[in-house]
Amino acid sequence: MFWWRTIALLLGFALLALVLQPFLGWSATLLAFLAAVVWLLAFHLRNLDRLGRWLADPAPGTVPHSFGSWEVIYDRLYRMVRAQGKSQRKLSAALDRFVAAGEAMPEGVVVLDTNDRIEWCNPKSMQHLGLDRKKDLGQHIAYLVRLPAFQHYLTTQDYSQPVVLRNLAGGDTILSVQLVPFDSTRKLLLTRDITQLERVQTVHRDFVANVSHELRTPLTVVGGFLETLIDLPEMDAATRESQLRMMYEQTGRMQRLVEDLLTLSRLENGVEAREDRVDATALASLLAGEAEGLSKGRHRVEVEVASEAGLRGNYDELHSAFGNLVSNAVRYTPEGGEIRLKWRVEDGCGVFSVQDTGLGIEAQHIPRLTERFYRVDRGRSRSTGGTGLGLAIVKHIAQRHQARLEVTSELGRGSCFSIRFPANRMLEPQELITQGK
Repeated sequence: MFWWRTIALLLGFALLALVLQPFLGWSATLLAFLAAVVWLLAFHLRNLDRLGRWLADPAPGTVPHSFGSWEVIYDRLYRMVRAQGKSQRKLSAALDRFVAAGEAMPEGVVVLDTNDRIEWCNPKSMQHLGLDRKKDLGQHIAYLVRLPAFQHYLTTQDYSQPVVLRNLAGGDTILSVQLVPFDSTRKLLLTRDITQLERVQTVHRDFVANVSHELRTPLTVVGGFLETLIDLPEMDAATRESQLRMMYEQTGRMQRLVEDLLTLSRLENGVEAREDRVDATALASLLAGEAEGLSKGRHRVEVEVASEAGLRGNYDELHSAFGNLVSNAVRYTPEGGEIRLKWRVEDGCGVFSVQDTGLGIEAQHIPRLTERFYRVDRGRSRSTGGTGLGLAIVKHIAQRHQARLEVTSELGRGSCFSIRFPANRMLEPQELITQGK
C-alpha cells in the first residue's frame, strides 16, 4: 500500500509536469518536477525519523500523526500497540495471579533452571528450606540444601518418588521433597511438611505395638494355665481354684482393655452423643459411693459440693470421665490415704476435681499423661489393673464438652485432676432434671 501510494504520487507529478510543459517550457517543468520529488523524499525521510524516534520508546499515546501513506501506517501502528498492550496486561495479570497462587500455597515451591539454580521461590519454601529470596536467587540448590539424602536424590535424577528430609537446619521438621520437570529446561521443587503425619504414623505404630503387648501377657497367662489344666487333670482343688481365679482376672483385664479401646475409638471418631441435663451434685455423690466400693475401706473418701449448678452434656460420658479420675485416685493412693471429690463454680465455669494424697507425679511426666498407653511406672500401673487408656478417654470426653483437663501434682504428696467446663455448659439448679442413674 505504501509503495503504490508513492508510485501513484510520482506518476501524478509526472503527468502534471507534462500538462504544464507547453506553458512553462522544459527547464521550468523539470525544475518543478524535481522540487516535487525532493519534497516527497523529505516528507518520507521526516516521517522515517519520527518513526525511528517513536520506536525507541513506543507507547500508544505518542504515535506520530501525518497524512497520506504515513497516516495509514501510523493508524495501524496505533491499533497494533494498543492490542499488544492489552495482551501484555492480560499476560501480566495472569502472571500476577500465578505468583499470588504460588505465594499462598501451603506447600513450598521453588523454580529451578536447567542447572538447578533458583529462579523463584515462595514463602513456604523459604520457611521449609531456610532460603532467602533476596540473596539466594541464582544460587545452586545443592549449595543451600546440603543433606546427603537430598544430594543423592538430585544426583540420581530419579524424581518418580519424593525424598524425605529430616533434621533440616537442626530442627525437628520432617519434609517430603520432590522435583517435577515442567518444561525442557526448568523444574519445580515441591516441599511439604509431613511432621504431623509422621507423628500420627508413629503413634499408630506405637498403638498397635502397645495393644499387642497388653494382650499378649494375659493371653499367655490364660493359655499357660489352660495347658496345665489339660495336662494335669488330677490337680488338687486349691491349685485349680487359684489358677481359675488368675485366668478370670486376666480375662477381665483383657475385657477392660477392649472396652476402653472401643470407647476411645468412638470418641475419636466424633460419634454424636445426646445432650443431657446432668445433676453434678448427685453425680458427685454417686462417684463417692463408687470410690468407697473400689477402696473397700482402705481410704477416706470425702465429697465437697460448693454449688448446686448442673451441667449440659452427655451423662454417660461425664460419668465415665469422672469415674476414670476417681478409679485412678483409688489405685495410686496408698492405704490410709485421702481422696476428695469437689464440685464448684469458679468465674462462671464449672470445675469437677479429684484430689488424692497418693504417690504423686514428676513434672516431666504430666504433659504426656493423656497419651494412649503412657505410663509413669509400667510395673506399678499393670499391678493396679489399669489399661493405660483412662486419661486419654478423659481428655477426649473433656474436649467433646469444650472443657479442659488440668493436672497438678507433687511427687510424694499427691495429685489433683480437674475438668474445667465453660460457662455455656452450666445450668441453673431449676433447669436440672434428675437423670435417675
